[in-house]
Amino acid sequence: MMANCKRELTLYVVFFARFHYASGIPVQVGRMTPNPRQLELLEQVRARGSVSVEALAAVFGVTLQTVRRDVRLLSDVGLLARFHGGVRVPSSTTENIAYRQRQLLNETAKKRIAREVAKAVPEGCSLIINIGTTTEAIARELLHHKGLRVITNNLNVAAILSGNVNCELIVAGGLVRSSDGGIVGEATVDFIRQFKVDIGLIGISGIEADGSLRDFDYREVKVAQTIIEHSREVWLAADHSKFSRPAMVELAHLNQVDMLFTDANPPSEFATILADAGVTCNVAG
Repeated sequence: MMANCKRELTLYVVFFARFHYASGIPVQVGRMTPNPRQLELLEQVRARGSVSVEALAAVFGVTLQTVRRDVRLLSDVGLLARFHGGVRVPSSTTENIAYRQRQLLNETAKKRIAREVAKAVPEGCSLIINIGTTTEAIARELLHHKGLRVITNNLNVAAILSGNVNCELIVAGGLVRSSDGGIVGEATVDFIRQFKVDIGLIGISGIEADGSLRDFDYREVKVAQTIIEHSREVWLAADHSKFSRPAMVELAHLNQVDMLFTDANPPSEFATILADAGVTCNVAG
């Protein structure tokens, strides 16, 4: 019976590693056989994207030292990535995880953020909405707004908001990225330069501890930078897993953002940066 249990645990780890490999996340698994608590810890982090050590200790009713030991063992074989005070799903700095996985990752948090953003968007305003699964969640919450004029380089956002008969929808031209329906490239940049909108609503792949906003595709970054330049206000929607998540291409800095919408209080090291940048932080309840 014990042998069968160990075999099942080992198969779980292999599946977990293959899942991350298929998502573009490099994982190397050693000869570790996680115990049931460690397997549940992996599942908690996978479901949330990132979790603090204190939160994990509370979930399992164990000491911080026990959680740190588990985290160290799991990160040593590539199943987790540590940051100060917490742990997250491993990620590459060069390639984002697959679109379908991004849709499921922190889905509840994205819905909460989307509702908070929708409450703040006044009827009768103009917006540019860019690429991302969080911005797609926001589009669903805007289906009953009236008098909106929305420009987007996201085919999924366009498909969602086409159901709002009280919204004037403009879709940017450019190269369609088959992986997620994002529209990118120089043609997209030139198209967006024609407009000046009330709100530029952007998502992001990572927010570094120095306040830099980062993403993976330089073509997408160029479009997002143009959105920032042509918006009277810039709103950033990012769930808790985006803090301290690395990505290769610098998009902007928090001091270029007016409002941040997230689902949990940002890590303590971001408090000073947000305050210095003059960013209003809205935490979805």
